[in-house]
Amino acid sequence: MLRSLFSGISGLRAHQTMLDVTGNNIANVNTTGFKASQIQFKDTLSQVLTNAGGAQDGVGGTNPAQVGLGVQVAGVTTNFQQGASQVTNRSTDMMISGDGFFVVSKGGQNYYTRSGAFDFDANGNLVTSEGALVQGWAAAADGTINTNGALSALKLPTTTLTPASATTAASFSGNLPSDAAVGSEPLNRDIEVFDALGNARTISLTFTKTAAGWDMTSTAGTTAVAFNATTGAMTTPAGAVTIDGVAVDLTAVTGFANLSTITKSAVDGQQAGTLQSFTINADGTIMGAFSNGLKSAVGRIALGTFANPVGLEKAGGSLYTTTVNSGDAEIGTAGTGGRGGLVGGALEMSNVDLSSEFTNLIIAQRGFQANSRVITTSDELLQELVNLKR
Repeated sequence: MLRSLFSGISGLRAHQTMLDVTGNNIANVNTTGFKASQIQFKDTLSQVLTNAGGAQDGVGGTNPAQVGLGVQVAGVTTNFQQGASQVTNRSTDMMISGDGFFVVSKGGQNYYTRSGAFDFDANGNLVTSEGALVQGWAAAADGTINTNGALSALKLPTTTLTPASATTAASFSGNLPSDAAVGSEPLNRDIEVFDALGNARTISLTFTKTAAGWDMTSTAGTTAVAFNATTGAMTTPAGAVTIDGVAVDLTAVTGFANLSTITKSAVDGQQAGTLQSFTINADGTIMGAFSNGLKSAVGRIALGTFANPVGLEKAGGSLYTTTVNSGDAEIGTAGTGGRGGLVGGALEMSNVDLSSEFTNLIIAQRGFQANSRVITTSDELLQELVNLKR
């Protein structure tokens, strides 16, 4: 049989595979986080008709004569070029701007994906559209996150709360007017404080102008407040004044003229608060906003990178699994170790270039036609051989 028949058949198979790859790319043109594939061909073994000959006295060398036996697929590689951003304004949607993969767990096995279309299930777990659990690190009660610990499923139930804490310190800033008349209308300032259970109460302070300066009156009694006549800095009291168990610091208050701006600048302690909303920082930290006005970290999303991401194996559902040629995942936080940053309220679109894919369709079609013509021509030659018998 003619070698060209088998070469033509191999060409048909190879270009059919090229058509399959191109068709899959076009089918996923709107798939979130999809990465297009590219096919490479290589020739198969060649049959040697004449071996190469070395040069001799009076005779030059000769080159080998070989006939190729067709084509085969050398590989199908994934193009991990960044896709365009699509703004969704959904708080659970995330996009990786740069390198890296989200880590998700499904059936006890870790997978990796570029698709950040996440949602919360009934138990508060952050999940993909197929229910895979997004992995990261949960925050401790004080909002600290140990990114060196083991990964776990990120959970953000609406029952998440911040515990109450007692008020132990408060501070004031601003100015008490040095030129106020003695006996003028007092200045009243209130501080809302909390006990260990979050019960609120009010500490009232009354500032009255005296000949020596000011008097601060509270449930703890009267405290003289005096300032340096040259610099306006407070001289008395030298430190915090304890009122009903709360250390009230006035040392930042000044005593210049014409300004009455004394105000509470800081106070610790809080009521218990329930989670109301959340935002995601560029480093993957999930910041919860609580009903008591406090904002605290509740978790952090993990990202994985690979020495050879092209070596990853597609597992369906926009997921990838590791292979012996991809290397193990290097887990870390966004913005570190070559990992990209996170953008909330946006998704990464497919990186399929339709103009290139339609060009590849034409190339695959013409390649298929040309190889089929080789088979047709070879068949005609065989027919001529058969007709010699007549």
